[in-house]
Amino acid sequence: MHVRLFGAAFLFVPLFVVIATVSADPADVRQASRPNVIYIMADDLGIGDVKCYGASRCLVDTPHFDRLAREGMRFTDVHTIASVCVPSRIAIMTGRYPWRFRTPSRRGRWGYLVPRFSTQQFTLGVLLRAAGYRTGYVGKWHLGTRMQTTDGELQGSSNVDYGKPLLVGPPQFGFDESFILPGSLDMYPYAFIRNNRWLGQVTAQKGWSAFNRVGPAAEDFEDVDVLNTFSREAEQFIAKNAEAARSGVPFFLYLALTSPHTPVSPSKEFQGKSMIGPYGDFIMETDDCIGRVLKALEAHGIDDNTLVIATSDHGPASYAGLQRKAVAGQVRELEELGHHPSGPYRGYKFSAYEGGLRVPFVARWPRLISPGKTCDALVGLNDLMATVAEIAGVGLDDNQGPDSVSFLPLLKDAAVESPRSSLVLQSTRRFVVREGQWKLILAVGCGCSGRHGNARPEKEAWNQTVKLFGRDPSDADLRRAPFVQLYDLNSDSGEESNLASQYPERVERLIALLEKSVACGRSTPGESLKNDVDDVPIVFRPRA
Repeated sequence: MHVRLFGAAFLFVPLFVVIATVSADPADVRQASRPNVIYIMADDLGIGDVKCYGASRCLVDTPHFDRLAREGMRFTDVHTIASVCVPSRIAIMTGRYPWRFRTPSRRGRWGYLVPRFSTQQFTLGVLLRAAGYRTGYVGKWHLGTRMQTTDGELQGSSNVDYGKPLLVGPPQFGFDESFILPGSLDMYPYAFIRNNRWLGQVTAQKGWSAFNRVGPAAEDFEDVDVLNTFSREAEQFIAKNAEAARSGVPFFLYLALTSPHTPVSPSKEFQGKSMIGPYGDFIMETDDCIGRVLKALEAHGIDDNTLVIATSDHGPASYAGLQRKAVAGQVRELEELGHHPSGPYRGYKFSAYEGGLRVPFVARWPRLISPGKTCDALVGLNDLMATVAEIAGVGLDDNQGPDSVSFLPLLKDAAVESPRSSLVLQSTRRFVVREGQWKLILAVGCGCSGRHGNARPEKEAWNQTVKLFGRDPSDADLRRAPFVQLYDLNSDSGEESNLASQYPERVERLIALLEKSVACGRSTPGESLKNDVDDVPIVFRPRA
């Protein structure tokens, strides 16, 4: 079964309709053995924020995350593709590394972000809708929209016509039903959009704790109600599609939560429930969203043949903690109390270290996954596309999901050899390459500015390294010690001992893997493809 897209590719054509065909008998499309799939993704949730990972170093109860692990499989080496929101979500939705895409020249700001890729881009929604699934998206979108404006100019805080539907939103990317917030919970406009239509009267000006970004909002929109609203929408989607699912027409639901990303906004029901203040309360409410999904599946008798995955888009924010306000480095107050959002790993959101890139990932599918299993294989969040394609019985064409590898064999048997041997990651600024136990960071320091609290900010680390090096480095110098970092994660999961000078051949090998991925336009086997951008720099010099 192959899904194909037709037509020349060009960027952001609002009225273009994706045409997809499935070359299979309709009866095959609706085979009853295929599971429903629910993908639940938290926002800024650290691996140490989940009890079944953090253990005694986690001071928050997460019974529903833990239940998924107990009744299914807990993965220990799953990585987001980028330690910041938008590129990580691009990779998940497309099965393609985000740096292959061209960034639009007119970007929009906050929730006014324009689409990150063309409406002709192959996505999870296109894949599964063409395969006969009912597709739904609930939650934070942050992949860009095209809004109608009063002046014909780029959408912004002063010119959007909230009485008119979006020209481009989730429906243009394969989702039958959608209920979204355009950006993060601290990025205006603060208003929900159902199936491309704005809800409520967007005539207020509101802002929340954390960065206090005040902007357009629906009159009835409140930050503390958002998780409950998303959970209710997920429950309704499940209820609406349960009968068809029992009859052999499965569904796919992407539930993208806005928590515990700032503003830390637990509902009244959860305020004061944890021992570490609002941050812990918000994590508990995030976990409760998972519980509500599981309860809905059970109520409709479809939990046995539903794959539920729960994860996070990247590591925890270093500016989140005991206060609702965002304060650089306040995560250390949590750590002093004994709660470690990054678990045993170094760094946080934005950084190139494991704390920013390694995420919790649990999967439950009673009909297939044996309970209580742990899988140590390397997996990327971008692997969701190839995995659900295999589950749905769809063969991807050569240009579809070119960086996605199915982990279905691992769901069947956690002990089999990992289908994935290497992975290309990125901080906000720099490349990271994984192969087996080895990790290469093509940067000095944390690979980000560090202004929110990551240790060894890149500019500071760069100045120190150049001073010790004794001269201005050449481009060739930037590809070896001391301007790169190499870690053996099997023996040094905290990334404390840089081995780049001891294993120069290993550094060269990992750089060669990255260069091949860039040059081939793909990291999976197949014919070479073309990146949307002509030049993908491998090494960088920090800005002066």
